[in-house]
Order: sequence, then structure tokens, then C-alpha cells
Amino acid sequence: MKLAFSTLGLPALPVEQVLQLASEHGFHGVELRASEEEPVHTGLTADERSRVAEQFAKAGVEILTVACYAKVAAAGDDGPVLDEVGAAVRLAADLGAPYVRVFPGGGDLGTDEADALAARRLAAAAPLAADAGVRVLLETHDSHRSGADVARVLGRVGHHGAGAIWDLMHTWLAGEQPSATFPVLAPYLGYVQVKDIASAADTAPLPLGDGVLPLAETVEVLARADWDGWLCWEYEKRWYPDAADLGGLLGPARQHLAQLLAESA
Repeated sequence: MKLAFSTLGLPALPVEQVLQLASEHGFHGVELRASEEEPVHTGLTADERSRVAEQFAKAGVEILTVACYAKVAAAGDDGPVLDEVGAAVRLAADLGAPYVRVFPGGGDLGTDEADALAARRLAAAAPLAADAGVRVLLETHDSHRSGADVARVLGRVGHHGAGAIWDLMHTWLAGEQPSATFPVLAPYLGYVQVKDIASAADTAPLPLGDGVLPLAETVEVLARADWDGWLCWEYEKRWYPDAADLGGLLGPARQHLAQLLAESA
């Protein structure tokens, strides 16, 4: 398995600093938060996109994902959602990233209505994404927190251009164990997002291995299935300013994941 870290939960960092952190600590890839306050976003010109791609290529670091904030299960018209996804897909294609992240965002909608919205929008986006060499991945999150929730939607889509991100914290908070999550997401799985927290009531980020999330069990489940994808560490300091700085945690996080992989081999 290859290892990445995410900029999703971090204050905006220059591309150069992101690449330095990845290179210094042995991460193979980076999940990029693509919003207007970030250095990489859908408003970049063609030349700016080429420069970012060149910077990553020169550093030998892969762009794993362009993470957008489209909510495919949210109430409202399809047009704005599909426009947001389409812009992220074009950015990912220009940067050479294989994935675009989207959220469910079903809110207070009933399950059937939220599922139908998400499936319809993903079915519209998936062929266009596939034509661009990109997959749109629905994260286990908010209204569709469990693997079973996301698999239920993707089963209705039925196109390889739509897949899943397994966010371990959310499936655990949904009461789903790794041994149950992996089988339902396996046909759709893009990659796995890992983190650690103190408890269901305290989701402030902790160094990997210091909390309650079933990291070892997850890696073991993946290894037993010979799954050879990405593990991506997300550290959500952006929303928890008292959390320790990322820089001092990257090395230990890389070592912890490497140890789990070695133990599961």
C-alpha cells in the first residue's frame, strides 16, 4: 500500500511547503483541498495548473485527490452540483490526479430521497469523469456515514467512474467495524482515509495510534484481501486549533502506518 497525507484539515499551505513535508517524511502522495483560499483551486489558469503538476512531478510526489465540497445528496437543483463536480474533474485531469472527492450532504432528507439525488448526480458525472481519466469518489460522511450507506448509492450508479472513499472515523462512528465496511465498499473503493480520535464524543485529532479508532484492524482487513491501494492520513487541525502542529507528527504517523503494514504482511 502507498501512503499519503491530506491537506483537507490544515491551514492553507504553499505547494512548496506541502511537497517539502511529503518528501522529508516519505509520503508517496497528497490529498489536496481545492477551495478558493488554497493555492490549488478550480480558478487556476492552464499555465498555473501546468506549474503545479510540474512541481509535484519534479518532487516525485503524486496528487492523489482533488477534494471538492460538492454535496451530491443535498436538496436543490442538479445543475450547480454537477457544475462544481465537473470543474473539480477538469482540475484533477489537468493535474494528473486520479480522484475527485465529493460529500453526500443529505442533511434532513429521507434516505430514499437522498439516495436518489446522489445516485442520479453521480450517474451523470461518472461517464464524463471516466472520459477524463478521473473517478469521482463519494466519502463515507455526514448523511451517508457507513460503508453500507455509500455502497447502497454506488450500487444504483453502476459505473466505474463513481467510487468510494472509506473515511475510517465516520464508519466507526456509525457503529460499523472494518470487517463489515470493507466487503461492502470493496467493489467501489478508491482509497482509505485514516485518522485517530479520543472517543465518539471527542473527535479532536490525535497522533495515529494514540486514540480509539481501529487502525490495526483496518490495515489487517485490507492486507488479508490483498488490497493494494492508498492509505491517506487526514489530520483535522483546521477545526481544532489547540491540536498539535502537523509538522512534528508526520514522521511518527508515517512510521506507525509502516509498522501496521509490516505487522499485517
